[in-house]
Amino acid sequence: MDKPENQTGPSAQKGVRDVPPPPPPSPVRHPEVISALSRDVLHLLLAFRFINALCVRTFFQPDEYFQVLEPAWRLAFGSESGAWLTWEWQHQLRSSLHPVLFAAVYRAADALMAYMSLFPPFRAMMLVALPGVVQSVIAALGDYYTWKLATAIFGRESNAPWAALWMTVFNPWQWYCSTRTFSNSLETTLTIAALTHWPWELLGDAKTTKDVPLQLRSRVNSLRVSLLLAAVAVILRPTNIFIWLSIIGSTLTRPTLAGQSPLQRASLVVLFREILVCGTAVLALSVLSDRLYFGFWAFPPYKWLYFNVSQSLAVFYGQMPWHYYLVQGIPLLTTTFLPFALIGLYKAALSSKNLAMLQSNILSTLSLSALAMMAVLSVISHKEVRFIYPLLPILHIVAAPYITSFFTVRPTAPVDADSGATQPPPPTTSPRPVKLRRTFQLANILSINLLLAGYLSLFHQAAPISVMNFLRAEFERIHPDYLALGHEAANLSSLASTPTNPGTSINGDHGGHLELFVLFLTPCHSTPWRSHLVYPALRARSLTCEPPLHTAPDSAERDDYLDEADRFYAKDDHGCYSDYGSQFLANEMFPSVSEGNDGEDDSGEKKTPQHRGGEIPRYIVGFEGIESTLRDFFGDGMLHAMGGTLKHIKWFDNGAFNEDWRRRGRLSVWSTGVHPGSARGVHMMTWAHPRKDPALASTETNQI
Repeated sequence: MDKPENQTGPSAQKGVRDVPPPPPPSPVRHPEVISALSRDVLHLLLAFRFINALCVRTFFQPDEYFQVLEPAWRLAFGSESGAWLTWEWQHQLRSSLHPVLFAAVYRAADALMAYMSLFPPFRAMMLVALPGVVQSVIAALGDYYTWKLATAIFGRESNAPWAALWMTVFNPWQWYCSTRTFSNSLETTLTIAALTHWPWELLGDAKTTKDVPLQLRSRVNSLRVSLLLAAVAVILRPTNIFIWLSIIGSTLTRPTLAGQSPLQRASLVVLFREILVCGTAVLALSVLSDRLYFGFWAFPPYKWLYFNVSQSLAVFYGQMPWHYYLVQGIPLLTTTFLPFALIGLYKAALSSKNLAMLQSNILSTLSLSALAMMAVLSVISHKEVRFIYPLLPILHIVAAPYITSFFTVRPTAPVDADSGATQPPPPTTSPRPVKLRRTFQLANILSINLLLAGYLSLFHQAAPISVMNFLRAEFERIHPDYLALGHEAANLSSLASTPTNPGTSINGDHGGHLELFVLFLTPCHSTPWRSHLVYPALRARSLTCEPPLHTAPDSAERDDYLDEADRFYAKDDHGCYSDYGSQFLANEMFPSVSEGNDGEDDSGEKKTPQHRGGEIPRYIVGFEGIESTLRDFFGDGMLHAMGGTLKHIKWFDNGAFNEDWRRRGRLSVWSTGVHPGSARGVHMMTWAHPRKDPALASTETNQI
């Protein structure tokens, strides 16, 4: 591996006193040129990430929707909008700051479209696409600040900042995740923006500078911006604080940094004053926002720590070995750039002598903060790659000089014809010209990244998004009079009791509600929800997976706990999965209901006629493995007695593989044939399970 750019000149030979040559003239750029270049880069990134957002048509993880878009939808369109609030929002584990952003955008966009009298299907389509468009701006800013920080570290004349930019553009993980509405995606942008504004001169050497840090108004303002952004990131994701503890701790103690600290008493006073003021301001804003959102005083970071750490509820969603981030996390984040990222981390942590002191100290601090955060998060049992997503820009930056030197050749300095001595390059306003080498390996790396990004964003787990678009389109076709959105749906209950056909009530026994349009028999949160279903009148139900909040850690009750999805996919009496789902459907979803004594059996005793309770949906959605279960269960004549029959009508491809056996195969849609207008559709039974009717509390469960 070649040495990175920005090397010092060769050391003098032993015993020879050599006079160093005069430094080359520094390139001078006009401020307007620099500003124009920055604007051009930002505009190109905005366009690129906008296209990126439109191309991502697959499902990754449910937190993209249920931690942000569902509470934002409820905030924008009201408590009757049908949004599904998970237990984390019912118990105030999440800050409202993130949903407020998307709620404001939802509300403004819908108001504008309503004012323009756009027809509801178009409005619905725009509302579905809107979060990705907003997130594309956030993602582009993350890319932009990665380039800006790399430029501040390596200099405008270096090619390393452009290498960092190209890595973030061609990184498959960035393409796959940056335009998704995860809190981790926003956290990543906030973190790299805060790092860019951080006053890195605090890591300099007092012997080489006479200026006392943080005494200029511009640098104090930069520190203030950095701290405000960092504080928001910590509020959104409390684990982000480990990055800043590492940076501030390294700034104050300098355990691995070269040189003498330039910090003086005046600098420390400003630093701690701004930390206190900015931290308090963001905390007050968060507390006020949560008070308005929840309706009472709440402090989500405490609740987050209590439930996830004290009550050990995070392990309910999976446990990983301590080395997960080393073996899987970093490789998945960096993919083909992994070797350069590892070398960059290692070299930066050792404070390379080939770099200027301040440059070396900055890279060392960034590297140590990344390693420290990974070390702390490795102690927590529940791990996910996106938890270390904020470290990806740092990995791109520390890898930049090494990928630059590996794939490029630095131009040879001109030689004076008379003296034979090398001459310094002339001043320039652009990075040094690049001559590529190892182009075959570079082409392979880029091709692999493009293939990964294309497959993940277009094909892998595309079915959950496609099926929601299909169901919404079906609802628009079947119920065109019930497409009210937002506050226009205030009179939905009265509309729902109006017959669509003469002599046929579309609400049956449901108290003013439309039919149960779709039942999802999939693993919990396998699809988006109201952010894609859109219409409040589109009633849907899905299997739930609330954690055992009522149980003590390590108790037998917690070990034996099964949520609805677990019970549906549980083994049968013989310990096999071949008959999963049948018992759950028979005992919980459609239980037998007695109607009283009627007639006598063969022994002369009174017999009690029974039928199945539970509301029959128009459509059932599930992965193709449950088809035999559905046909066995509904084959007893229940649907025929209601004028319907189970019929497979649509399937959606879900990619080449899936690590969860329950999600393997295609995602299918079955029609029950039971709906308003069928033989007994108007006599459909409502939910007969002894627990509280989910339709009565849409914010607590998932029947809306």
